[in-house]
Amino acid sequence: MTETEPTHAADELPETIGTESEDDVDPTDAFAVLGNEVRMAALRALLDAEAEGEETLAFSELFEATSADNTAGFSYHLRQLTEHFVRKTDGGYTLTYAGREIARAIRAGTYTDSVDFDPIAVDDPCPFCGEERLAAHGEDNYVVVECRACERPTLTLPFPPGGHRAHDPEGLLPAFDRHHRHRLSLMADGVCPECSAPANARVGYHDADGDGDEPADRAEGVRRPQARFDCERCGCLLRSPVTLAVLEHPAVIAFYHRHGIDVRERPVWNVGDEWRERVVSEEPWCVRVSTEVGGDALALFVAENLEVVTVRESTGQQAS
Repeated sequence: MTETEPTHAADELPETIGTESEDDVDPTDAFAVLGNEVRMAALRALLDAEAEGEETLAFSELFEATSADNTAGFSYHLRQLTEHFVRKTDGGYTLTYAGREIARAIRAGTYTDSVDFDPIAVDDPCPFCGEERLAAHGEDNYVVVECRACERPTLTLPFPPGGHRAHDPEGLLPAFDRHHRHRLSLMADGVCPECSAPANARVGYHDADGDGDEPADRAEGVRRPQARFDCERCGCLLRSPVTLAVLEHPAVIAFYHRHGIDVRERPVWNVGDEWRERVVSEEPWCVRVSTEVGGDALALFVAENLEVVTVRESTGQQAS
């Protein structure tokens, strides 16, 4: 990044930027403004205009795009929007950042749609029993991947309703996979995928409720560590096997690339049965994540904060 200010200017920046301002709006007041069809129509019209390359619309154009009976009444509704969602400019009216985000979410059905879908066969073996009988189905904007042979759920993760509706059955699961691969990658990089605030990472025995340190598979007596990511700002929470959290580490990408494999093409519900996880230490935490391909082995030693502290690679007879 190129500095545009003198070197010492960075020392003058506050520790956090723009946490509050005089322009902040109480959420109750902001969302109360949206409870009117005329105002919603105005937001949709501005979003449509942006899609066509028009950043602003004149008062008359916005009025024509709504069901308002007269310009006096519409002027009142527009004033309510200009408190937070719409900005008046010399050329007309344009969406603010908040207005654009809320209009897009409404268009996508994020807050209003609930999508279910019937089971779709998954062309991958179950990571638990090895049978090729995985299936995915939708429940209230969640995608559930489970095995019809051993009846064990592989994963349950949310997927926006816009994604559900925009993809046919053949394209839905690849999109779901990429969606969560990128979310996980952002979290692993310390950035919340929802609000972009700092995300925290912690390795441990995280139960289904996210608060305890109990084994994840009590019924089997197996203590399976997980990587837990959370954002203190918006409350976004994500858990995954430690393997998934380090799958895009440069050493992993390079190792598989040398064997002619793009590991990033492996789906989140089964990244390969060659992977192993073993807890080396709990105080402090250290998890050994290893894989073996073509007789060569790679091991990553992962600390509690998900940092890969050591990478070991062996070839041929050296692999263990």
